[in-house]
Parts: sequence; structure tokens; C-alpha cells
Amino acid sequence: MKSDKNDMCEISYVDKQKVTSVKKKMKSERSMNLLAETFKVLGDPTRIKIIFALSQEELCGCDISNLLGATKYAVSHQLRVLRNMGLVRYRKDGKMVYYTLDDEHIKNLFDEGLRHVEEK
Repeated sequence: MKSDKNDMCEISYVDKQKVTSVKKKMKSERSMNLLAETFKVLGDPTRIKIIFALSQEELCGCDISNLLGATKYAVSHQLRVLRNMGLVRYRKDGKMVYYTLDDEHIKNLFDEGLRHVEEK
């Protein structure tokens, strides 16, 4: 990103009241790291497509594979990454395995991100 000489203060001044206020509200290192890891996982276009698909409908791995034009192996790998981060969950129904978003927070996060990029 190109640096703009107007993007930082021209003098050094710290508003101690604001800094103290924000510092009190700052989340734990663990929470910040987990959030960063979540965003890293969501930084992959294939996983984003899977999240979108699962925000619309519960799907089995074969459905997702067909939808994305990807191999079952590739989809299985991506689903495992999403599952390990707690973004999706699955249920077995006989020989079928169905995936869905883990909870409403994931859908809200995805919807807000999508709204952000589509409004630009």
C-alpha cells in the first residue's frame, strides 16, 4: 500500500484518556489470536465459497464438490480446516455426512463481510 504523508499525525500527541479507555476494553491475547486465525482461514476463496454455500443450505460433501467443480478430496480437506476452526459442523445420516455453518455468528460474520465488499 502506498504511503501518504498525510496519513499520520504531523506532531506526536497521545490522548491518554482515550488510550486508557480502549486499553480497559482490549480483549485477551488469546481472543485476538483466535480471531486472527479465523480471518486467515476465511482468507481462502475456496473456503469462502463453501461458507457461502453452507449459509444457503445444509449440504453434503458431494454436493459441495459438485457445486465448486472440485474433487471430493480437495473439498474434504477444506471442510476439515473449517471444522477445526469451529466454523462448520457436520452430522451423519446413515452413509451421508451433511455440513452446516457452526452457528449464527459465522453467518453474520460472512454476511457483514460480503455486504462490506459489495457496497464499495
